[in-house]
Amino acid sequence: MANTSQPMRRTALLASAVALLGLLTACGNENATSSTPRPTEAARTTGPDTGSGSGTDTAPAVGAAPSDTAGSASASARTDGRCHTSELRAAVGRVDPGAGQRNFPVVLTNTSERTCTLYGYPGAAFVDASGGQLGPDPERTPASPETVTLTPGRSAWAGLSFSSPQISGARTATPAALLVTPPDEREPLEVKWTAGEVPVSGNASSVSVTALEAGTGP
Repeated sequence: MANTSQPMRRTALLASAVALLGLLTACGNENATSSTPRPTEAARTTGPDTGSGSGTDTAPAVGAAPSDTAGSASASARTDGRCHTSELRAAVGRVDPGAGQRNFPVVLTNTSERTCTLYGYPGAAFVDASGGQLGPDPERTPASPETVTLTPGRSAWAGLSFSSPQISGARTATPAALLVTPPDEREPLEVKWTAGEVPVSGNASSVSVTALEAGTGP
């Protein structure tokens, strides 16, 4: 019996020691867990420094165009298309007499801040003080028009010609203004007419106009 009880006491003591060790280990693990950062705290600690404003929440959206590209696109949009009446100023240059003809350059100048184009013939009509047209529309001189590109401040011109009434004997009138309509536009520009009488009917009363070309005259 003595030999049997001695091993049993040792076994009981060993079991008690193991239980005590397990309790101490459990307490140690609990303390270690309480000092470990939570997953969300660790993410905030190890993430990129956003103090300088360079965090991902301020980055441009995927596919967004840089500001300089957007500016170029806007500039391109401002430089396309034909010149409109509101972007032009009309003037009539000095008479260039020759061989019984009276020739005038009709000048269109780009007054806008964009580049635009003109192509073809301008419309032209002499009118009296009340706006009534004097004589028929000018005839177009046969030509092969070319596109004229006008940067801001640049001009194009067309020739307006008719036979001198003193030579042709045509019936005349003295216009108050010349209405000039840019190609493909409907609204005319009014230019005060100061060059005297023009033919309005009868023999050799026709007026002609040439296609637009770059510059302010021949």
